[in-house]
Amino acid sequence: MNESKKLGLIAGNGRFPFLLLDAARAEGLSVVVVAIKEETDPEIDARAAADAAIRVHWMSLGELSRLIETFQAEGVTRAVMAGQVKHTQIFSSIRPDWRLAKLLLNLRTRNTDMLLGAVAKVLGDEGIELISSTQYLEPLLAKPGVLTARTPSDDERKDVAYGRTVARGIAGFDLGQTVVIAAQACVAVEAMEGTDATIERAGKLMQRHEEAESTLSRALTVVKVAKPAQDMRFDVPVIGLATIETMVRAGATCLAVEAKKTLLFDSAAIIAAADRAGISIVAE
Repeated sequence: MNESKKLGLIAGNGRFPFLLLDAARAEGLSVVVVAIKEETDPEIDARAAADAAIRVHWMSLGELSRLIETFQAEGVTRAVMAGQVKHTQIFSSIRPDWRLAKLLLNLRTRNTDMLLGAVAKVLGDEGIELISSTQYLEPLLAKPGVLTARTPSDDERKDVAYGRTVARGIAGFDLGQTVVIAAQACVAVEAMEGTDATIERAGKLMQRHEEAESTLSRALTVVKVAKPAQDMRFDVPVIGLATIETMVRAGATCLAVEAKKTLLFDSAAIIAAADRAGISIVAE
């Protein structure tokens, strides 16, 4: 197979790797998948069994040398990262091989951007270019405007404006990309737990506060942003149907994302679920 027609896929968890796999195959590319034992859905094996142009190699998160050797043996010169790898896995559960251990020791700061950027450089030095994770999925990027039947209320727009300021601040420090706001006060900030867990935590905090204070319910607004210098090769903001379901449970009524920088997986289902719940989604 011509190397230009071959793509390496480093697959994390969730549906992202499968969407990218389908898009790459639609482009006529054969795909060499590095499936992460701690993260990747085993369904990836079924995809490979049904399609001779897909090859899967399973390995643990810390096996950087084996990843490079696998891609080189398969003739892969371009690769993409798709799917979440939990931050707690990266910085607490990882068992690095000698190459990754050396890389970790040389990091100035141990945040996700610094680590993945260093991995990308190592891959590049070995002749494997890491490309944008949205290159084959541009139709899934959020388009500007209100995406749902309901537009944000004046109060929700105030929360969105305040939330964007806070979220961009924390994203600049690579702490997280999501904040949850109520009445222009920050209820929860994302750290290593991820977007949906942050929304759940905000819902529980607000519920306890209301029970203690006997106050009227205050709806939550979720704001998710890209990082100030977002590297589209990894850690791209993603919204899925589970996020809307989590918002419903938490009592959140508005979701704001960044247009052209946020992937919406199955946007029709997302918007339909939001409309049923009376949730407004806006992309700016």
